[in-house]
Amino acid sequence: MTQRITLSIPDMLHEKMEKWRQSFNLSKMFQEALAEAIHKKEEFQKRFQQESDIPEIIERLRAEKLQSEGNYSENGRAEGLQWARSAHYEDLIYAASLDVSHDIAQDQRLGTYFTELMDDSLFRGKSPGELEKYTNLFFDGWRRGVAEFWDEIKEKL
Repeated sequence: MTQRITLSIPDMLHEKMEKWRQSFNLSKMFQEALAEAIHKKEEFQKRFQQESDIPEIIERLRAEKLQSEGNYSENGRAEGLQWARSAHYEDLIYAASLDVSHDIAQDQRLGTYFTELMDDSLFRGKSPGELEKYTNLFFDGWRRGVAEFWDEIKEKL
């Protein structure tokens, strides 16, 4: 059994097709081209599934994602520790008391410090969604670094 379908082609191609219509069996050409395209897709999927272990690939990508995210968090922590070591006492107390819901990038007291950090190559070239995600990871790490420093020295003051 055969099925009829309708195809759309650009006007320019239609004009050329009409000129050569008697030279071609268009139905057979389409069938062969479609069969070949489907065969290539099926072969690719078959090869992909045979040659690669999908769970292994997913696990590798998860690990790379964690490493990437961890780097931003750890870089933020290191930056927070460095900042805390040179911060004035009142700024240190202020920063250590900020909760996670506080937008430290827009903070009047600390904002210029973070504006300069955001221009760093660490964040360049990121899409808006990526930028938000990675800056949040960085800021969380920064807060953790400041908190670790403060927890270490507050009893000694």
